[in-house]
This record gives sequence, structure tokens and C-alpha cells, in this order.
Amino acid sequence: MALENGKIYDQRDYDSGTLGESDLPASPRALFESWLSEAFDHGLRDPNAMVISTVDDRGIPSSRVVLARGADERGIVFYTNYESRKGREIAQNPRVSLLFHWRELDRVVRIEGRAARVSEEESDAYFDSRHPLSRIGSTASPQSSVITKDELAARITALTAGVESGEIELTRPAHWGGYLVVPDEVEFWQGRPSRLHDRFRYRRDAGSWRIDRLAP
Repeated sequence: MALENGKIYDQRDYDSGTLGESDLPASPRALFESWLSEAFDHGLRDPNAMVISTVDDRGIPSSRVVLARGADERGIVFYTNYESRKGREIAQNPRVSLLFHWRELDRVVRIEGRAARVSEEESDAYFDSRHPLSRIGSTASPQSSVITKDELAARITALTAGVESGEIELTRPAHWGGYLVVPDEVEFWQGRPSRLHDRFRYRRDAGSWRIDRLAP
């Protein structure tokens, strides 16, 4: 791949595998878990990283990368600051889009659904499992707010000192916790040669999943 005169040239072909109708389970959960497990087994870096997109009250979308911390029969769970931009936008419009990209396997999973906060007990349990420095960072940082490097360092220093002296108990702050994204639509994309990619979309339909092949 090269960037020349403002144009990007990429001649790589996609030949890592195929995805056919016979590979599709009735529910997208089993296939997603299989693909995620393969990404971990291949030693990919941050295979649970995903792009989450939200929309503000003006209809302007924004995207960022977060780490999925749960994937079960309910959907996908991630954790963040509820007062961040994504948190504020989810409060206004809970519809979100998730995107997993496993480049080395030529695979993409796109999920559309609704985000809602997980229980306080679930958020507490995850927060308590984190490294102390991560807990301090989550508590001290006013995520997405304008701040100087010195101001952030001062907040972290003060909180760290309070925790070490025993004056502050490091418990999950009310502004931080988890979201569960319940999928309404899941698309699996497997790269194929000549850009004739395999694409299958699962859509909820009267309590079950409808599966359609999409044109590449």
C-alpha cells in the first residue's frame, strides 16, 4: 500500500477464508463467539476492541474505540464514563452501532442495537476487578471534557494520595459503569478474492433471527 499524490493504492487481495450458508447457526451469538475466540487464538492484539458510534441531538455521528468486556446471551457489554460524550449521546438516543475488525483474518462484524446501563452490582464487580491505577484513572478523569495535562495530573495525584492515606475509599464512582448493547441486527463480513466478499445479515424477526446474504 502506498500514498501517492493524495491517492491510496492498495492491491492486497482477501484470501483468509470463506463464509457460506452452511456455516451459519440460527443465532448470531454462536458465530460471533467463534470468530472472537479465533481472533484470540491467533494472538491478535486487542481482539475485543470495537468501534462504537453514537449520534447527538443534531444527528451528527461520532465514533471511538472501546474494549468489549462481555459477550453473552444478552449482548455486548462495555464500560465507560456516563458523563462522556458517548454517555451523553446514549442518554439522548440509545441506538448505537458497533464494529469489530479482525484484519489478519479478513473479518468484520457490524452490530446495530440499543444500549442501556447494566446493573450497579455488575458495574461494581467489574470496577473492583480492575487494576488500582485504572480505577484511579476512571475516577479522576472527567472524560471528554476540556482539561490541561497539569490539571489531570493534579487530580490523579490528589486522588492517589487520598487513597494511600486511607482518607478516600476507592469505590466505583456514580458517573462510571457499564452498558449492555442488545443487538437488533448483526452482519458478518468475510473478505474474499476479487472483492467478492461473503456478507450475511441477521435481523430480529418476531422473536427469531432472519438471515440474508448481502451483495459484496
